[in-house]
Amino acid sequence: MPRGAEPPPAEGSPRHALLTLPNLITLARLVMVPLTVWLVVQHRLDLAFLVFLAAGISDALDGWLARALGARSVVGAMLDPLADKALLVSVYVTLAVIGVLPDWLAILVVFRDVMILGGLALLWMLGLRPTIRPLAISKLNTFAQLALAGLVLFTEGFGVPLGPAVTVLILATAVTTAGSLIAYVAAASGQLRGHG
Repeated sequence: MPRGAEPPPAEGSPRHALLTLPNLITLARLVMVPLTVWLVVQHRLDLAFLVFLAAGISDALDGWLARALGARSVVGAMLDPLADKALLVSVYVTLAVIGVLPDWLAILVVFRDVMILGGLALLWMLGLRPTIRPLAISKLNTFAQLALAGLVLFTEGFGVPLGPAVTVLILATAVTTAGSLIAYVAAASGQLRGHG
């Protein structure tokens, strides 16, 4: 699942190619998003977990293939984080809708991503070219979000109680989500001050 954006395309690679094998795998992961949402809404969290797991495997696979085949591309660098975010946000929102995750947590996750995208758009409109590299807190947040989504789908889908683990992960996800948002806002503010 999300590891940040793909590395930049290697020199001599088809920078704007769409139909590479890694990109096709990423597109297949995008197709898994509505399927996962439908399964969650139907309360088939066992099958939703398996699709979520397949998406995670495909995420690791497309990144490895892009490096191994020298098939890194601009399209892949944009599609990969888009597929990851679409899946995570969709899972959080639908799990909140059916009452499995707290609605405030889903709102926080969505709010963070909207704020970051809005900040990037603002910097671009001001003529700045922000460097997009995942911060350490953001990587930790991605791990927490993935772990919580997967754990909840597994425990609810297969009826395996894991005690306080879900509660601990909910708190960890909330803290790292808020911390990641604050870190990105601080970084963007620094760029704006430098621009002024």
